[in-house]
Amino acid sequence: MDVIKHDIVDDRVIMGDGTDAQTWQHWQGLQQLPVLDIKTAFPKGRRVCILAPHPDDEILGCGGLIQQLVAQGNPIVIIAVTNGTASHAHSTQYSASDLNDLRPQETKAALHVLGVAEQVKRVALNLPDGQVYQQKNSLYLALEHIIQEHDILVATFAQDGHPDHEGTGKIAEKFARDHGLLCYQVLIWAWHWAVPNDARIPWSRAQRLELNLTEQQKKRDAMDCFKTQIEVDPTNLNPPILSTHAIERICQVGEVYIC
Repeated sequence: MDVIKHDIVDDRVIMGDGTDAQTWQHWQGLQQLPVLDIKTAFPKGRRVCILAPHPDDEILGCGGLIQQLVAQGNPIVIIAVTNGTASHAHSTQYSASDLNDLRPQETKAALHVLGVAEQVKRVALNLPDGQVYQQKNSLYLALEHIIQEHDILVATFAQDGHPDHEGTGKIAEKFARDHGLLCYQVLIWAWHWAVPNDARIPWSRAQRLELNLTEQQKKRDAMDCFKTQIEVDPTNLNPPILSTHAIERICQVGEVYIC
């Protein structure tokens, strides 16, 4: 989840600590969102393709959903749009080459923690990190070779505030529309820049996924696998890419999908 300021995100800017978890928790509107019914939204046996802009987004956004889909028997494909090689641009600890190996390994470790590694297939597209929007034609064409007739797509929110998240969401949305497929978009960075009842989020189309305590704990434990993102870089003392505030917010607000 590499934070990059970019023109395409308009006023959805990711800066500072953002809206804290408690503010979201105290917003009654969050608890009043309709509950996402897995059996109805993702019929048993239908393949689900999760588009992750960077390794970690599939867990941060959909760690609970993945557990529930595997338990229900849905085949899952995680489509890694990039390998997140630009997350430490000025680091001597992690080169782009190092990250190209490390970040996918972190995803694999996280899937093991979730207990779903054997049931989930992963496909890497290797698009340039930070340039998903510019590579939108390449992403669309790649999906033509991967997505099948009855697949259900899950992607990051098309107005999530990170250019790679927004590019991924927009292309997934267009691909689904062009091919008559279902597409769900998950909020990740939106929790940072938005505030309760924010008019920039289509709450009327939002549904909340309920996770039990075991699913919540497994997701939290899986997030700990992304060491490159949650630890201080010792070579330049830059703060973690994924801060404690962001982790707590993601864990406490749960998973909300735009349907």
